[in-house]
Amino acid sequence: MTVSLSDWLRNGWLHEHRTSREEIRDLLDVVERDLADSLTAGLSADWRLNIAYNAALQAATAALAAAGYRASRDGHHFRVIQSLAYTVGARPEVVTRFDQFRKKRNVGGYEQAGLVSNQEASEMHDLALELRDSVVRWLKATHPELVSEVRA
Repeated sequence: MTVSLSDWLRNGWLHEHRTSREEIRDLLDVVERDLADSLTAGLSADWRLNIAYNAALQAATAALAAAGYRASRDGHHFRVIQSLAYTVGARPEVVTRFDQFRKKRNVGGYEQAGLVSNQEASEMHDLALELRDSVVRWLKATHPELVSEVRA
Protein backbone atom coordinates (compact mmCIF):
# COMPACT_ATOMS: atom_id res chain seq x y z
CA MET A 1 0.00 0.00 0.00
CA THR A 2 1.41 3.36 -1.04
CA VAL A 3 0.86 6.29 1.29
CA SER A 4 0.13 9.73 -0.16
CA LEU A 5 -0.48 13.26 1.04
CA SER A 6 -4.20 12.70 0.51
CA ASP A 7 -3.93 9.91 3.12
CA TRP A 8 -2.32 12.41 5.48
CA LEU A 9 -5.22 14.78 4.80
CA ARG A 10 -7.72 12.05 5.75
CA ASN A 11 -5.73 11.42 8.95
CA GLY A 12 -5.93 15.11 9.88
CA TRP A 13 -2.17 15.63 9.59
CA LEU A 14 -2.66 18.13 6.76
CA HIS A 15 -5.22 20.70 5.76
CA GLU A 16 -6.07 21.74 2.23
CA HIS A 17 -4.43 25.01 1.33
CA ARG A 18 -4.61 27.28 -1.67
CA THR A 19 -1.31 29.10 -2.10
CA SER A 20 -0.35 32.07 -4.21
CA ARG A 21 2.70 33.30 -6.07
CA GLU A 22 3.14 35.88 -3.29
CA GLU A 23 3.09 33.29 -0.51
CA ILE A 24 5.68 31.14 -2.30
CA ARG A 25 7.83 34.22 -2.96
CA ASP A 26 7.63 35.25 0.70
CA LEU A 27 8.58 31.75 1.89
CA LEU A 28 11.51 31.60 -0.52
CA ASP A 29 12.61 35.08 0.59
CA VAL A 30 12.76 33.78 4.17
CA VAL A 31 14.81 30.83 2.93
CA GLU A 32 17.33 33.19 1.29
CA ARG A 33 17.49 35.46 4.33
CA ASP A 34 18.05 32.57 6.70
CA LEU A 35 20.64 30.90 4.48
CA ALA A 36 22.63 34.13 4.55
CA ASP A 37 22.07 34.75 8.27
CA SER A 38 23.15 31.23 9.19
CA LEU A 39 26.63 32.14 7.97
CA THR A 40 26.94 35.16 10.28
CA ALA A 41 30.27 35.18 12.09
CA GLY A 42 30.15 35.21 15.87
CA LEU A 43 26.91 33.29 16.28
CA SER A 44 26.92 30.07 18.28
CA ALA A 45 26.76 26.80 16.38
CA ASP A 46 23.38 26.16 18.07
CA TRP A 47 21.94 29.35 16.67
CA ARG A 48 23.48 28.91 13.19
CA LEU A 49 21.96 25.43 12.99
CA ASN A 50 18.61 26.81 14.11
CA ILE A 51 18.64 29.50 11.42
CA ALA A 52 19.68 27.06 8.67
CA TYR A 53 17.02 24.63 9.90
CA ASN A 54 14.39 27.32 9.53
CA ALA A 55 15.57 27.99 5.96
CA ALA A 56 15.10 24.32 5.10
CA LEU A 57 11.74 24.17 6.87
CA GLN A 58 10.44 27.18 4.93
CA ALA A 59 11.57 25.60 1.65
CA ALA A 60 9.70 22.42 2.55
CA THR A 61 6.68 24.51 3.57
CA ALA A 62 6.70 26.18 0.15
CA ALA A 63 6.66 22.79 -1.57
CA LEU A 64 3.82 21.55 0.63
CA ALA A 65 1.83 24.72 -0.03
CA ALA A 66 2.35 24.39 -3.78
CA ALA A 67 1.07 20.81 -3.51
CA GLY A 68 -2.13 22.20 -1.98
CA TYR A 69 -1.57 21.52 1.71
CA ARG A 70 -0.37 22.89 5.01
CA ALA A 71 0.60 20.83 8.01
CA SER A 72 -1.64 20.70 11.06
CA ARG A 73 -0.26 22.04 14.32
CA ASP A 74 0.27 18.62 15.86
CA GLY A 75 3.69 17.43 14.69
CA HIS A 76 3.94 20.38 12.31
CA HIS A 77 7.72 20.33 11.73
CA PHE A 78 7.80 16.53 11.51
CA ARG A 79 5.04 16.49 8.87
CA VAL A 80 6.58 19.29 6.82
CA ILE A 81 9.92 17.45 6.79
CA GLN A 82 8.38 14.08 5.94
CA SER A 83 6.28 15.65 3.16
CA LEU A 84 9.44 16.29 1.14
CA ALA A 85 9.37 12.67 0.03
CA TYR A 86 5.92 13.26 -1.53
CA THR A 87 6.40 16.76 -2.90
CA VAL A 88 9.90 17.07 -4.34
CA GLY A 89 10.70 13.36 -4.15
CA ALA A 90 13.48 13.85 -1.61
CA ARG A 91 15.59 10.77 -1.02
CA PRO A 92 14.95 8.93 2.28
CA GLU A 93 18.43 9.75 3.59
CA VAL A 94 17.81 13.48 3.03
CA VAL A 95 14.51 13.34 4.93
CA THR A 96 16.12 11.28 7.70
CA ARG A 97 19.04 13.70 8.05
CA PHE A 98 16.70 16.68 8.15
CA ASP A 99 14.64 14.97 10.85
CA GLN A 100 17.81 14.23 12.85
CA PHE A 101 18.59 17.95 12.75
CA ARG A 102 15.02 18.66 13.93
CA LYS A 103 15.65 16.50 16.99
CA LYS A 104 19.09 18.05 17.59
CA ARG A 105 17.59 21.53 17.31
CA ASN A 106 14.87 20.66 19.82
CA VAL A 107 17.39 19.46 22.39
CA GLY A 108 19.75 22.38 21.76
CA GLY A 109 16.98 24.94 21.68
CA TYR A 110 14.90 23.79 24.60
CA GLU A 111 16.94 21.58 26.90
CA GLN A 112 20.69 22.18 26.78
CA ALA A 113 22.90 24.73 25.03
CA GLY A 114 26.19 23.92 23.36
CA LEU A 115 25.30 20.51 21.95
CA VAL A 116 25.70 21.53 18.30
CA SER A 117 29.12 21.49 16.69
CA ASN A 118 30.30 23.92 14.02
CA GLN A 119 30.41 20.93 11.66
CA GLU A 120 26.73 20.16 12.32
CA ALA A 121 25.75 23.80 11.78
CA SER A 122 27.61 23.72 8.45
CA GLU A 123 25.96 20.44 7.49
CA MET A 124 22.53 21.88 8.24
CA HIS A 125 23.37 24.90 6.07
CA ASP A 126 24.43 22.61 3.22
CA LEU A 127 21.25 20.56 3.60
CA ALA A 128 19.16 23.74 3.53
CA LEU A 129 20.88 24.79 0.30
CA GLU A 130 20.23 21.37 -1.23
CA LEU A 131 16.56 21.50 -0.22
CA ARG A 132 16.13 25.06 -1.47
CA ASP A 133 17.53 24.05 -4.85
CA SER A 134 15.37 20.92 -5.00
CA VAL A 135 12.22 22.83 -4.09
CA VAL A 136 12.88 25.60 -6.61
CA ARG A 137 13.59 23.08 -9.40
CA TRP A 138 10.43 21.18 -8.49
CA LEU A 139 8.36 24.36 -8.38
CA LYS A 140 9.62 25.44 -11.80
CA ALA A 141 8.89 22.00 -13.25
CA THR A 142 5.47 21.40 -11.67
CA HIS A 143 4.10 24.82 -10.67
CA PRO A 144 5.83 27.42 -12.87
CA GLU A 145 2.97 29.86 -12.27
CA LEU A 146 4.09 30.11 -8.63
CA VAL A 147 7.74 31.08 -9.13
CA SER A 148 9.69 33.84 -10.73
CA GLU A 149 12.84 33.25 -12.72
CA VAL A 150 15.26 34.79 -10.23
CA ARG A 151 16.21 31.63 -8.30
CA ALA A 152 18.18 28.43 -8.94
